[in-house]
Amino acid sequence: MAIYTRTGDKGETGLFGGGRVPKSHPRVAAYGEIDELNSALGAARAELGEDPALASVERGLARAQAECFVIGALLATPADKLGQLSAPFDAGLPPDAAKRLEAEIDAWAKDLPPLKTFILPGGGRAGAALHLARAVSRRAERAVVELAAAEPLPEGVVVYLNRFSTWLFVAARFVNKQTGHAETPWTGLKK
Repeated sequence: MAIYTRTGDKGETGLFGGGRVPKSHPRVAAYGEIDELNSALGAARAELGEDPALASVERGLARAQAECFVIGALLATPADKLGQLSAPFDAGLPPDAAKRLEAEIDAWAKDLPPLKTFILPGGGRAGAALHLARAVSRRAERAVVELAAAEPLPEGVVVYLNRFSTWLFVAARFVNKQTGHAETPWTGLKK
């Protein structure tokens, strides 16, 4: 059996629950951005290695990848077809998902020095990968917000994505601190 279907050769794609839309449709753009975010999370996980000091971040990233997969399925499904989703997608995001992100942000942040200036994305390889994932997360959030302005979305998706970019920022700082990589403060442009 071939993995290619040829059904998208004319620039359209199928949605969950039936129906076809152009590949340029805001719904396709939104779940495509979530797919890219999920890939960036996988790359960040690969950079973490097996350092026990980073286990909480590894667990969080693994869970976030699963949650992004659910978000992608929710976004690939028109609102009137959401009732046709099967498990685990039919349950949507856990109702406490954003609160859980906040608790993890708070736990990591308590061990970090307060920011007195902006910092440049970077540090070690794992920290830099998390900063990159944060930027991808913000782009995904913008695409989802654009879709939400035109069509109803499942509850909690926009809030989760808003919180998740902050989660990634703090995770990057935490990982850099745990691995001994300094943050680079932004000091303005050199004259």
